[in-house]
Amino acid sequence: MKRIILLFQGLIISLLLYGQDKATLSGYLKDAADGEVLIGATVYIRGIGAGATTNVYGFYSLTVAPGEYEVEFSYVGYSKATRHVNLNQNQRLDIELVSQSQQLQEVVVTGSADMSPVQAVEMSVNKIDMKTITRIPAFMGEVDVIRSIQQLPGVTTVGEGASGFNVRGGSVGQNLILLDEATVYNSSHLLGFFSVFNPDAVKDVKLYKGAIPAQFGGRISSLLDVRMKEGNNKTHEVNGGIGTIFSRLSVEGPLFKNEGSFIVAARRSYIDVLARPFVDVLRDGARLNFYDLTGKLNYNINKRNRVYLSAYSGRDNFFFDKEQGFSWGNNTATLRWNSILNDRLFMNVSGIFSRYDYALKFGEDDRDYFKWNSSITNFTVKPSFSYFINSNNEVSFGVESTYYTFEPANASGASNGEVTDISLPEKYNLESAVYVGNNQKVNETFSVEYGLRYSYFLGFGPGSQYLYNDTTAGVRRTPVEQVQYNRGEVMSRYGNFEPRVAVKVQVSEASSVKASYIRMAQYLHLISNTTASNPLDVWTPTTRNIKPESGDQYTLGYFRSLGKEKEYEFSAELYYRTAKNQIDYIDGADLLINEYLEGDLLSGDGRAYGLELYLQKKTGRLNGWIAYTLGRSELLVNGINRGEWYPARFDQTHNVKVTGFYDVSERFSLSANFTLLSGTPTTFPTSRYIIQDILIPYNANETRNNVRLPAFHRLDVSARLEGKKVNRKGKLRKNTDYWVFGLYNVYGRKNPFSIYFSQNDERIPSGQAIESKARQLSIIGTVIPSVSYNFHF
Repeated sequence: MKRIILLFQGLIISLLLYGQDKATLSGYLKDAADGEVLIGATVYIRGIGAGATTNVYGFYSLTVAPGEYEVEFSYVGYSKATRHVNLNQNQRLDIELVSQSQQLQEVVVTGSADMSPVQAVEMSVNKIDMKTITRIPAFMGEVDVIRSIQQLPGVTTVGEGASGFNVRGGSVGQNLILLDEATVYNSSHLLGFFSVFNPDAVKDVKLYKGAIPAQFGGRISSLLDVRMKEGNNKTHEVNGGIGTIFSRLSVEGPLFKNEGSFIVAARRSYIDVLARPFVDVLRDGARLNFYDLTGKLNYNINKRNRVYLSAYSGRDNFFFDKEQGFSWGNNTATLRWNSILNDRLFMNVSGIFSRYDYALKFGEDDRDYFKWNSSITNFTVKPSFSYFINSNNEVSFGVESTYYTFEPANASGASNGEVTDISLPEKYNLESAVYVGNNQKVNETFSVEYGLRYSYFLGFGPGSQYLYNDTTAGVRRTPVEQVQYNRGEVMSRYGNFEPRVAVKVQVSEASSVKASYIRMAQYLHLISNTTASNPLDVWTPTTRNIKPESGDQYTLGYFRSLGKEKEYEFSAELYYRTAKNQIDYIDGADLLINEYLEGDLLSGDGRAYGLELYLQKKTGRLNGWIAYTLGRSELLVNGINRGEWYPARFDQTHNVKVTGFYDVSERFSLSANFTLLSGTPTTFPTSRYIIQDILIPYNANETRNNVRLPAFHRLDVSARLEGKKVNRKGKLRKNTDYWVFGLYNVYGRKNPFSIYFSQNDERIPSGQAIESKARQLSIIGTVIPSVSYNFHF
């Protein structure tokens, strides 16, 4: 560890001494209407072909030889700006770009913001513009970030209303989801039908399916990076919507004489409020709702220093009466300090808090009840630096340290007044990492982005560690020894090097070939053996008995722009993933409030491989995209499926997504998306026992996921009607509004979520065969209409 720190010190010194004979142009790119910084905007110097893109804080830096230049600033959906710059010395130049919102809307799903996926080094990355997300047909007419990214290649879900998402054969718990750098442990409201992200407060959504940069770690499948708006720093504005199931409202505006800004956004569902007069149980105190509150403010200390504070709080409540039910929720907060240390060195220091908890309670009084609370809490400190050496090299480096507190179960029960405490002890862990990376343009043909991350994970006392017996694979292990640790004693430690590299070869102006390799390590594990992730799933840390998961991913892709105006973009990507220490479970595993949980866990290997095809039309009255994924996801665990490879629960061979938009007129537009997925695997019994006229299913072959559910397909459509832009006097309206009318599951498809078997309820005469039936559970089995009204003023 000391050697790594010395290496960083030497790197910083060498960077500061580099390029003393050069001149640097730097600054921020912002939206002229509201002052929001533009992430991934392009700065290009004509004549010499030098360029740069803004970072996640809108900052850019270009170091070139002194001289006079024509500099072009551009961003998708905005008019380009050109400035003549006499760059004889370092110069600060902040630019505001004007939106082209008056034109017919275009779809924006890119690989790297304004830079075409053909030109960018990064691959396996999708960024969806919020204007595009608001146009995608949605469940109950409500715009949703998570459901929008499920329309991309390589992204799937196990069923209707399932929480989370799966990327390239990874599980839900292998996705790192960040909201302004804070980890979101459960991204769902209403058991998966909606996400925790309020679209009125979101500025940028970026999904990494591979080629993840060295500054990110902690999960082995994907990264969803969601950035919040800063708020309008020029004028006050209000946005909101009234929908079928919930309403939302956001307020934003300038602070401190336009030196800062704020945004506050809130949502609340109201099914229980509307139904209360007609449903007795709701009048007796039952609750069925969710809410969230999102806020952010920032302040410019001076031209070189800026601070941000963002926060989120949300909760779901499912109570059957005043005393019985369950709830869950996320709370996050991020405090950040941006500083331009010099014209080429940018620093950000973040302090981050995140907490996820759930509570379960049953019982009618204090003498007979059951209560269970569980949570995971973390505090993170993360200083990071970007050094813009020149127009061909951008170096990033930094450190990160996160302290975790796990509360697996604070639980107790009472029977006839006798209380039993079945709580499990808390667990304490520290995860740290250092990283360095460089995005380098070698020449006009060859570019490379490479980096190295080293992660280190510790488990601390107080606590106890069990040693388990060796037994037959697939059979529950029992503890044979218990080792006690005092406060602060190290119970376990692990470290992993995580190299990353991505290469681009520019074949022509319109096409490129890319390849990448990444290694990731994951020290937190989501324990769940249900069909889909649910709020009561348990997060548990790596221990002596639970090894850290590790994953390697190899990708190869071809990217091409098509059409006279390059209005089409096509990509084809092959991927191959391998994973170690994948967690699975013995048959009949006891995962909840189990002190000996580790004895029910199995560990094995995983692999996923496939082909992703993507064709997008970006402009014109008719636009959209078609995505197809051919993939497999398999596990090999000793003790399961007779020691042979078997498909993961979320394996889907074929995945087709079609999303289209058509602008009928300036005020009226249509949208549709169609989804076709192969059925997911499930386990069916191969034989049965009958004991005292009770049928007991049995899997005689000891197979896992031996059949597939029927295929999933669904069509959604929506129509959007913009409000009039001029009033009766012919003047332009200051306020804008629009209506959205939608049909979800247009042809009423009853997609199977699961299939199970049961015997008839009638008593069977002696000697007559007992019949069983296969029963299908469909979460949604009919068309669902919706209407919502949205406004801005």
